Amino acid sequence: MAKNEQLVVGLDLGTTKTCVLVGLRGEDDLEIVGFGTAPATGLRKGVVVNLDSTVDSIRQAVEEAEAMCGQKLKLVQTGIAGSHIQGMNSHGIIGVRDREVSERDVEQVLDAARAVAIPMDREVIATIPRQFFLDDQEGVVDPVGMSGVRLEVDVHIITVAAASLQNVYRCCNRAGLDVREVMLQQLASSRAVLTSEERELGVVLVDIGGGTTDIAVYTEGNIVYTSCLPLGGDQVTNDIAIGLRTPREAAEKIKRQYGCTTMQTLDLDEIIEVPSVGGRPPRRLSRQILGEIIEPRLEEIFELANRELHKSGVYDQVASGVVITGGTARLQGAEELAEKVFELQAKIGLPQSRGSGFEVVADPCYAAAVGLLQFAADDSRNPARRRSGRPRLGGSDLFSRFGDWLKDFF
Repeated sequence: MAKNEQLVVGLDLGTTKTCVLVGLRGEDDLEIVGFGTAPATGLRKGVVVNLDSTVDSIRQAVEEAEAMCGQKLKLVQTGIAGSHIQGMNSHGIIGVRDREVSERDVEQVLDAARAVAIPMDREVIATIPRQFFLDDQEGVVDPVGMSGVRLEVDVHIITVAAASLQNVYRCCNRAGLDVREVMLQQLASSRAVLTSEERELGVVLVDIGGGTTDIAVYTEGNIVYTSCLPLGGDQVTNDIAIGLRTPREAAEKIKRQYGCTTMQTLDLDEIIEVPSVGGRPPRRLSRQILGEIIEPRLEEIFELANRELHKSGVYDQVASGVVITGGTARLQGAEELAEKVFELQAKIGLPQSRGSGFEVVADPCYAAAVGLLQFAADDSRNPARRRSGRPRLGGSDLFSRFGDWLKDFF
């Protein structure tokens, strides 16, 4: 078995499930060697509402993954979601020292871009460079080593509620884990399911999880807009439970096994068995009725996501169309319904990776977990990648930056 230093871990704290993926990183590939899941009851709409339940769910998933990989897990990469997340675009500019761009110059121009008014109850978790400008040259990908006198950058800044962020750290710490980084959930999903060609041509990712729908819009290879809707697969399940008058657990099973939209070609004579409440005998209903319950809610989610896409101002620039992922994307007819609402081509996004073991997570519901694992592997191979704008939060980084600031003046 490989040494523990070669292992990377992704922890997906979802509203309906907690998922832990353990990967063994190679030079050019990533092998999944551990996998664990547990039901989640301590989160609501992506936010921790019960600390103890969340900790128990994490421990259960971690123990399952540890038993599979034969290693004790400690350092994890995890994500955060919820309607409290906000994204904004900003611009920074500095003068270049010695007329040659250094790593320090890049850090300073990113700091300049981050110098925007942020409320005290919010925390910046990501500053993502969209493009650099060096003097009159735009579209610079990596300015380090280039010559110039003025360096500028366009960035996308993501902030979260500080209390929600601290609760994620607290849950992981109580479960015996250290957090490598907390990152935006849709960035992780994007890493797992989007191709570089889709990002370059322009694409909108719609990640429909249990409690939230996370949206990310890319143009010319860069993220330009992020948003989060407080709706997800749980609302679909509730609609089924009420519409069919069946227990919620049964509604969830029916959704996963028979869930569809009326746009999907169905045999109108297909019958499904629906459990009743209060000890009453089960009933037999047409699957078409199930589609008539699911479709309005799913259409509402897509319409709200489409509104966010138009709000981004780049609707005409997403030539690759829409990529749907998350557990709700498995509903039959979701792809066709998305094309109708967005008036763009759509597809279901499956996690992609080079390496063995990924067949166990070849499902859209594991997109975020796979993306978190891939980001953890990227960071372990190339720690310098952190300057791309996702700084790790913690006291050691704070003192390091303070020391760098002192060196600039003394």
